[in-house]
Formats: sequence, structure tokens, C-alpha cells
Amino acid sequence: MAKGKNSEQLHSNNKHKNGYNFNDLCEVYPDLKEFVFVNQYGTDTIDFANPKAVKAINTALLFKYYNLTFWDFPDDNLCPPIPGRVDYIHYLADLLNASGIHENVKVLDIGIGANCIYPLLGNAEYNWQFIGTDIDKKSLDRAQIILKKNNLIEFIQLKQQTDSTQIFKGIISESDKFSATICNPPFYRSQEDAMQANARKLEGLGNRDDVKTRNFSGKQQELWYKGGEKAFIHTYLYESSMFKTNCFWYSTLVSKKENAESMYSSLKKLGATDIKTIPMHQGNKVTRIVAWTFLNKDEQKEWITKP
Repeated sequence: MAKGKNSEQLHSNNKHKNGYNFNDLCEVYPDLKEFVFVNQYGTDTIDFANPKAVKAINTALLFKYYNLTFWDFPDDNLCPPIPGRVDYIHYLADLLNASGIHENVKVLDIGIGANCIYPLLGNAEYNWQFIGTDIDKKSLDRAQIILKKNNLIEFIQLKQQTDSTQIFKGIISESDKFSATICNPPFYRSQEDAMQANARKLEGLGNRDDVKTRNFSGKQQELWYKGGEKAFIHTYLYESSMFKTNCFWYSTLVSKKENAESMYSSLKKLGATDIKTIPMHQGNKVTRIVAWTFLNKDEQKEWITKP
């Protein structure tokens, strides 16, 4: 098998920036073999409109590069693309390093999901510790199985958010200190919006026949939120202002540029002392991380010297 091309403009530390070696991936995860074929350009690839193929290649990547031996969850849960997810981890690591935070990193993952992806990647790449939250008990139960089978219980803990209207309340206690938060918010306003977007994506991948099939799956709490991405993010940043000294850097992915711009004025009103937008380019897709802190310079220095 040849090496598959990957045109994504990934972070310099991203193990997937030069594409996929399907020989290596099929060796660590033989179930991938049935989905690999040679395209019209003579390159090994898979059908990225096929949800089973997408799950198989991402499982193979985790087995090959991130020390996992088990990764499974129901097909109706979101299957994350590993190269894009680990990019968030690398850019967050850059931000923490620039802030003088080099060790004893503890991250709060909002919406960990059944796949547990950010903690798995963050621990594998940087030995970070995590607490992952979710409103769905079944997703947390699935994530717990992944952690147990990979001997990661010591490094990654799970906590259920029992109030679906809240994000940090009931999760962060007065004594908690997190180096950062991480979040991949629901992008859509409704199931209909999500399905329409998926139909456009599948058509772009050359699959016009089955637009009702999600190539990456996803349940309600993973994909849509009343008011969409903007509503979720503004709840997220408002609640972060209630725990100003409990976290050095709050962060979230933001898919729409206008939503990122709308955050700045709100965060300044809430007392943010620094706000950063970090662009991420993956093929034709442009997204961004927005990160903010409420700590003043003296508080930041004290955080670093007295973790």
C-alpha cells in the first residue's frame, strides 16, 4: 500500500501533517484493510463518506500513534477526526508554554463525549491530566470503559454535569485549579440544521445517494444546541467569568468567524485581561481557537510560581 496524501495544513508537531501510511495503519488495526482502495491518482485512501471507514482509520491512528489498545463506542456517537482534534491539543500546548506553564498541567474538557478524544490525545502527547464532563451518563460510561481498558483512570477522571442548562456550575469547586479548559461546542441550532450541513458535506465527498447518513455520526448534545454555536459559547464565556481565578486559560473551538468576533466585546465586559484567537487551517476548512484569561499579571506570575 502507498502513503495516502493529506493536504491539511496541520500544526508542525502534528504526526499526521505528511499524510497516512496505510501499511502501518493496517498492521496495527487490520480491520481497516477492507476500507482501503487505490484512487484515480494512484494513492491509497478510504471513502470518507463511509462512517465505518472513518471510524476504522481514526481507530488505527490512535493505536499507531497514541498508545491505545482499545477505542470503541456506539455508532450513533460522534467519531472525531484525529488530525484535527490533536491540532487543538498542540496549539493549546503552545499557549500554555508561552504562559510559562510547562508541567503539572490539568485540563477541564467540557463535553468529553463517549469517544473521550481530547484527554486521550492530551495525555498521550503531553502527559496532561484531565477531568472530562458531559451531560450524558451513557457517554461517560462508554468513556470510562475506554479509560479502564487503556489503564488511564489515574490520569483522566470523569464528572457528570447533571444540569443541562449549566456548563461550569456544579463542576468547578472553589478550590479547583485548571491550567486550561477545552471545548468543541455543538455547532448547529437544531437537528435539521445538522442534517442539512451533513448533506452538503456528503455531496462534496461524492455521495449524493444517502444524505441522511452522517459520515462522522453524532448525538444531539454533540451536534446541536438551542441558539446554535453562538448561544452555547456565550453561555460558556459568561459562566467562565464566575470562576475567574480557577483557570488560567479558558478556551473553545469556534467555527464561525463572526461568532469569534462577537466574543471579544462580551469578554472585555466580563473582565477578561487577555484574549487570543488562534487560527487552524485544515484543508479548505478554517476554524479557530479562542482563549481568554481573567488573571492579571500578578495573578499569572503567582500561578506559575505557586502551582
